[in-house]
Parts: sequence; structure tokens; C-alpha cells
Amino acid sequence: MQRMGMVLGLKPEKIEEYVRLHAAVWPEVLATISACNIKNYSIYLRQPENLLFASFEYHGTDFAADMAKMAADPKTQEWWAICMPLQQPFETRKEGDWWASMDEVFHHD
Repeated sequence: MQRMGMVLGLKPEKIEEYVRLHAAVWPEVLATISACNIKNYSIYLRQPENLLFASFEYHGTDFAADMAKMAADPKTQEWWAICMPLQQPFETRKEGDWWASMDEVFHHD
């Protein structure tokens, strides 16, 4: 299992919409997340900076393949088409990434 952390900006005028959407994530999207070996997935909002922090556990063996599987799912693509215009990715993120990956520097069970 690998713990993952990612960060992304959220457009200030889109906060209410983003929170509303994530109060009722589509079941098909949740099923795809699970099918791609992701567990314990949470997204946190930090205001007034309007930062989204995602934290999850990856339980698979090929993260790139599972992310490609997720990206190929039509319902997930539809969900992303709604959510992505609300978000503000960092210019410093890695090429090909939307959410900026973070390095874990501390963990305690």
C-alpha cells in the first residue's frame, strides 16, 4: 500500500459548486475509484487560500495503469468535465498531471 497526497487550487467563485458536487459524487465514479485500487480517499478544502488537498491509499501494483483505466472510463470523463473547470492547477505541477503530487515527509500510525 502506498499513501498519496496531492494538491490543487480551486477557483474562489466555484467553491460552493465544488462542495455541492462532492456531497453527492456519482456512484459510477466511486465504483471506478475503487476498481482502480484506491481506498480511504478524502479531499479537504483550505480557505481562504482555496486549496484542495487529496489523500488516499493506493493498493494496486501499477499506479500508471490504474490511472489510465480511470481516465478511460466514460462516466469519470463526464465527471471530470464538470469538475475541472472549477479547479485551478498549479503551474509547477509535473507535465501531464492535473493535481500536483506531494512527497510524504512524515507518517505515524
